[in-house]
Amino acid sequence: MQYVADKWYVYFTRITTVFALVFFIATIVDLTVPGLKEIGLEYGLSLVTLGLTGLHLLFVVTLYRYVKRNNGIAAASLLLAFLFMMNLVNLIHSTGRLHSYYHGVWILLVLASGMFGPYAMIGFCFLTTLYMLLIATDIPGQFSLDLFSFIAALAVYLIAIGGYYAWRRVCIDQESAQVTKLSGQLQDTKKQAEILVQSIKDGVIVTDHTGQIKLINPAAAKMIGWPVAEAQGIDVNLVLKLKQENGSELSDELNPFKTVLSSGQPADASYQLMKKDNSSVIVSLAVTPVLNKQGQKPTGTAAIIRDISVSRAEEAKRAEFISTASHEMRTPVAAIEGYLQLALNDKVATIDTKARSFLDKALDSTHHLGKLFQDLLTSAKAEDGRLVSHPTVVEMSEYLQKLTDGLKFAAEKKGLLLEFKLGAGQGETTSNVNGNLVRPLYYVHVDPDRLREVITNLFDNAVKYTERGKITVGLTGNPDVVQLFVRDTGAGIPKDDVPHLFQKFYRVDNSSTRTIGGTGLGLFICKQIIDLYHGNIWVDSDTGKGSTFYINLPRLSTQKATDLQKVEQEQSALTN
Repeated sequence: MQYVADKWYVYFTRITTVFALVFFIATIVDLTVPGLKEIGLEYGLSLVTLGLTGLHLLFVVTLYRYVKRNNGIAAASLLLAFLFMMNLVNLIHSTGRLHSYYHGVWILLVLASGMFGPYAMIGFCFLTTLYMLLIATDIPGQFSLDLFSFIAALAVYLIAIGGYYAWRRVCIDQESAQVTKLSGQLQDTKKQAEILVQSIKDGVIVTDHTGQIKLINPAAAKMIGWPVAEAQGIDVNLVLKLKQENGSELSDELNPFKTVLSSGQPADASYQLMKKDNSSVIVSLAVTPVLNKQGQKPTGTAAIIRDISVSRAEEAKRAEFISTASHEMRTPVAAIEGYLQLALNDKVATIDTKARSFLDKALDSTHHLGKLFQDLLTSAKAEDGRLVSHPTVVEMSEYLQKLTDGLKFAAEKKGLLLEFKLGAGQGETTSNVNGNLVRPLYYVHVDPDRLREVITNLFDNAVKYTERGKITVGLTGNPDVVQLFVRDTGAGIPKDDVPHLFQKFYRVDNSSTRTIGGTGLGLFICKQIIDLYHGNIWVDSDTGKGSTFYINLPRLSTQKATDLQKVEQEQSALTN
């Protein structure tokens, strides 16, 4: 364990190494130059001194860096202190024992031992006591210790105690400086965080696990019309009054703060926010959970609020323009299409083969243009909630079988096989009664025309992007969900494009799709329609292996379907 700053260990290493180097050189000189033997004996220079100082220097140039790198500088310096102590004991014993002038160096070593902690200091004091007992009992049966030796030993203990407290103060001062520095950094970080939160243009609200507001920045306070001081400590649902974007009431199951606290999953959607003065704005609200240290239980929420009223108004204007333009342009396009069909009618007009080919191409282009206008109109209506839908109870196995039969010609025209696959899902069974197959009944509540639009769109895409093989339209389900799918054996979709497929105007851009026409609106419209019925649509695809588009719809029980059909029949009778 390191008790003081690195610099003190560096100083100790340098001083002891210089001491060992001087005595190593002096010993070599004493042993090689005639006439210096008496001087060498006086200073304790001997082969033992040469060996111990050589070992000290060898450790410095070989193992010191390795121990420092793996165990720290304190451990490396402690091993060096042990080698230095061995040489110092040798010098003291050969030059007068406790009366040796090297005893002063021993006292300095004991003083320095405090930098290695209390155990090192106790160890040096123990060695002093042991050495004192050894020299006091040199003669068997006698105990001889003069006053000077006793005072020298006592000085070692006093110096050791004083050194411990001196080094301890250095350590405490160093720790205090680090704590003070860290505290200052934390305060600066806290201030920076506060400044950052207060200066964010988007609203920021933080709540605890009960939903009480613990932090709200000025942007959020201005957005909701509450002063910051009044909003803090109040339930967020009393301050942040939310409705669905279309103005309908928001149930507890859809409340973002409650769902995040209960599920621990983030929520992100658009809402209508009612201000304190009863005015309203459209906001984008992203709520994320604040989890405990284990990352398991939500201890609060953090919400980012952004006013999107202006962008929503601009989107509404764009949608209205597209809707109006598409509607107005469909009339002349329909007229052009009608005149082209008349021109191609042998009973109405006579044209040569070359002219007929030109008119056929013109008619195809007109069909494509009409489809574009229709898609633009449908997407505009879907975005602003004007998409007409008349849901009824539909039994999907019979519905999908008939729809697939009607699509076979388009697939066969391109040389593709179209099959309908009815699979028994989880909890479903199919059985034979008198030789007849009994199908499970998959009831859903949808507009059959809108659902036909979705399936036809997926089928058309499968035909366009499949050169050979087959297209499979399938149906399965479980007690809660009806799942239908359209699978092809085409080129597949790159993984990077899959997350964007259902975005408006998005098209996969590669050599295999660039030559195939399309508006980039088909899948967007499919998703908007499926969302009307609280369903889900997604794709699973591998490049070169084809694609499978899945649709999940909420399933009706047989009893629920029967009840709804009775209601629909009664309403139809009243209307007629």
